[in-house]
Amino acid sequence: MHHHSQIHTPTPHNAAHENDIAPFVLFPGDPLRAEWIAHTFLTDARQVTAIRGMLGFTGTYGTTPVTVMGSGMGGASAGLYAYELFSFYHVDAIVRVGTAAGFQPTIKVGDIIFAMTASTDSNYAVQYQLPGLFSPAGDFSLLQKAAAAAEQRAIRYAAGALFSSDTYSEYNARGTDAWQTWARMGCLAQDMETYALYCTAAYCQKRALTILTTVYSSATHESIEGAGFDKLTPMIETALSLATYV
Repeated sequence: MHHHSQIHTPTPHNAAHENDIAPFVLFPGDPLRAEWIAHTFLTDARQVTAIRGMLGFTGTYGTTPVTVMGSGMGGASAGLYAYELFSFYHVDAIVRVGTAAGFQPTIKVGDIIFAMTASTDSNYAVQYQLPGLFSPAGDFSLLQKAAAAAEQRAIRYAAGALFSSDTYSEYNARGTDAWQTWARMGCLAQDMETYALYCTAAYCQKRALTILTTVYSSATHESIEGAGFDKLTPMIETALSLATYV
């Protein structure tokens, strides 16, 4: 990381200055969801970046400073923003708050999922020049506290492996049943960003956790109707309960 010391804040992709970003960051894919989270859950939220429309806000939750910033879609985008946040903004923990397609019939739409690890069809980890396949893990202390918070709030959750894909499952050229091979290996759900986020956290020696809301089930074809963000509230509240632990 030291070979990038010539990069200062603001970075090429983030207009914020160092002290504009909190040590704890919520990381939704959608910048408009970042705006909704900031205005709904944080006090005194102010916009700190908008480069390429990737909105970021910093405010307080209780008395704790929190930044919420979009990651964009896919591992390449999320990995880039996460690397800058960890490396140049002194961020300690990034908690991804996203949506997922559930793979197991036991996972109902509306359930939240904690990612213990992620598998992938991406070549993202080739950059680390490891002599094998890297399987990154989420931060256990964050996962443990998040699970306790969900239990306290009687929120249905599952914890396990994700499949992070470079392709959106419905558009996979192999057809819409490609997910079944991953489901057979116990993967709970699919997203696009977690593998790259967890790899980046590992490389930067920082902490990350992905919390997802199941909005569609590949197993049962159920989906959450409507585009409202309110269905994400249990996940956001669970994620924000972690802010005080950073």
